[in-house]
Amino acid sequence: MFAWWGRAVVRLRWAVLAAAVLLVAVGSTWGAGVFGQLTGGGFDDPASESSRAYERITDELGPQGADVVVLWSSDSVTADQPAFRDPVTATVTRLRERPEVANVTTWYDTQAPALLATDRRATYALVQLRPADEDGKTAAYEALRPAIETPGVRTETGGNVPFLHEANRQTTEDITRAELLSMPVLLVLLVLIFGGLVAAATPLLIGGLAILGGFVAVRLVNLFTDVSIFAINIITLIGLGMAVDYALFVVSRFREELAAGRDTPTAIGRTMATAGRTVLVSGLTIALAMASLLIFPQSFLRSMGLGGMAAVLVAMLAALTVLPALLAVLGPRIDAWRVPLPWRRGGRPAAGGGAWARIARSVMRRPVRYLVGVVLLLAVLAVPSLRMEFGGFDERVLPADAAPRVVSERIAAEFPGGTVAPIDVLVSGAPAEAVGPFADRIAGLPGVRAVQVAANRGESTLLTVSYPGEPTGEVAQNLVRQLRDLPAPAGAEVLVGGRPGADRDLLDSLADRLPWMALLMAAATLLLLFLAFGSVVLPVKAVLMNLVSIGASFGVVVWIFQDGHLADLLGFTPTGFIEPSNPILMLAVLFGLATDYEVFLLSRVREEWDRTGDNTASVAAGLQHTGRIITAAALLLIIVVAGFATGGMAYIKLIGIGMIVAIVVDATLVRALLVPATMRLLGRWNWWAPGPLGRFYRRYGIREGAEPEPAERHPAFTG
Repeated sequence: MFAWWGRAVVRLRWAVLAAAVLLVAVGSTWGAGVFGQLTGGGFDDPASESSRAYERITDELGPQGADVVVLWSSDSVTADQPAFRDPVTATVTRLRERPEVANVTTWYDTQAPALLATDRRATYALVQLRPADEDGKTAAYEALRPAIETPGVRTETGGNVPFLHEANRQTTEDITRAELLSMPVLLVLLVLIFGGLVAAATPLLIGGLAILGGFVAVRLVNLFTDVSIFAINIITLIGLGMAVDYALFVVSRFREELAAGRDTPTAIGRTMATAGRTVLVSGLTIALAMASLLIFPQSFLRSMGLGGMAAVLVAMLAALTVLPALLAVLGPRIDAWRVPLPWRRGGRPAAGGGAWARIARSVMRRPVRYLVGVVLLLAVLAVPSLRMEFGGFDERVLPADAAPRVVSERIAAEFPGGTVAPIDVLVSGAPAEAVGPFADRIAGLPGVRAVQVAANRGESTLLTVSYPGEPTGEVAQNLVRQLRDLPAPAGAEVLVGGRPGADRDLLDSLADRLPWMALLMAAATLLLLFLAFGSVVLPVKAVLMNLVSIGASFGVVVWIFQDGHLADLLGFTPTGFIEPSNPILMLAVLFGLATDYEVFLLSRVREEWDRTGDNTASVAAGLQHTGRIITAAALLLIIVVAGFATGGMAYIKLIGIGMIVAIVVDATLVRALLVPATMRLLGRWNWWAPGPLGRFYRRYGIREGAEPEPAERHPAFTG
């Protein structure tokens, strides 16, 4: 099948390349327009109590709560002096006249103590915007920003809408900078790896095609369902990373076939029958791993799943169509514009020799010693992950000088109320006189600073509950649980929401679906690897290896970002917990990447096993052929994500560092040491499958029909 595909692409090479040019044109024009079409946010579960509370509050009482908090302060005058009061009240008047503003609440109107700093040199206003959806609120805030600036006093903006706006802006800036930094470094490394400019350029061409194709795919999906802007972030990361990996593998195999004396069409056919098969299995496995994110109700996770699937599938298809078509046109000219590198003058080692083969043979001479040593080291790295604590997403992920973070911290420290994100408690179906005793019970709960009636209409009353600390803090989260456990007034319904309630619901929703996500990823990996290798042992071992490397990555992430080690060096504020969507995204991405390297290695081992039937020789030869490529692919992928670790957003740093650790562990300790050790201990059982499954693989497996069979193989060992 795959050799036939290679021959077909050679015949149709100009048509394939023309289609690629068309995709580039569409992607850079219509596809690039996806940036203006996608939604923002998408962190809430529409079925959660906090989401229902928000809808009911809006329906029964009208829009409530503050979207924007404007903080005014002075070092020399107090808020009631004319030099402070007059410019602030003038700004408030302008804001109230703006069509984007529904309401502005100030200390000057209400004399509410919570709105005036204890030293009286600062006050803040609560601005409610008219739009109901998040994108509309963001657009309204951007339009209002010039009108908020107040001469004569220091003006800073915070609250939920500015926080999300700044988080999105900073995230986009971090990712853009990471990409700009990574591209020239990638080109230099590819030149060093391939030794020529033409060969080095091909992975970057496929990477660009994957990104543009991912944009087109996501915009098509957006025609039928809402997609969050977070899909773009994952497209640029996964699209570029996997395209470079796949192109590296395909081009390396093609050059190897040319070096063996084969002509271009034959070399492409053999490349597709080997490397092409591997790319297909890897691409499908990673796409299914990303698809596991679709089970979450939060739009931002589903969008990243869709973006990741689109990027990986386009990268896979480009590596199986456009790349072989380009190689068919280039032929031996793939080695044109050679760069003289001194370490290449000695030529390539023989198939059974070389440094990687020697490493494999050393490991297989002492497999138990290596197995125990590596497992102990990885266990030490993974131990901190056992105490991972989850918490919500708050202003501390922003740089220390970001205005929304500064506003939140100043209000917590300088104002009596201490929070701009109270817990909302909607009491529906009870007269006002019945709400009073219920509010008194709330006031008696540990951690409650104050309970206020924010709105009342008929038998609907909104209570706001203030508390010390952050909305994601332990006090706020415990209060949400206690409020939901309180008996409602007779005949009434109580819904608890607000930002702390939304954080609690997010944590619960992600925890409920995480086991199903893990089960789907494991099942997809087991199935695809069985179809690729015809063994029930290797897929199970691959899943366990993936968990080992990911566990080590999570342990390092907890040690750094939860415990706060290296915080000053990396420039972030530790919160004492991990936002749960970050490890979930890392789990999907890293599980796919770990399987990617496993497939690269085992495909070549399987090829040698089919040829020789010698387990030890097959593992040594497989690692010799792929060790350098896997190491190069890992290094290139590290460059792609390394820029993330230098970003301003704490969660971007977390993802970058976590991925780097997992990639390093997987490409070195796991693939170079742990895999050869376990395969040596298992011996022929690596390739075992029960009779019915063996027959199923021989009939339906992802394999070439002309693969050679080793002599005298037991029927239980597929081939």
